[in-house]
Amino acid sequence: MTAPDNWQKSSFSGGGDGSNCLELASTPTTLHLRESDTPSTILTTTPTPFTHLLDAVRAQAL
Repeated sequence: MTAPDNWQKSSFSGGGDGSNCLELASTPTTLHLRESDTPSTILTTTPTPFTHLLDAVRAQAL
């Protein structure tokens, strides 16, 4: 699998050197997440399970 080249940093990354953040990239069928400190480790998923994860996180934050 070829890693995507359209990585975007989280808007919650804050200032500083920018090396402590979550990055997201997408292809037409998958989402890719990585930690900026270890960019060679990539979590790949599809939109549906990722949406379920975000819904669960949001529900716990209430």
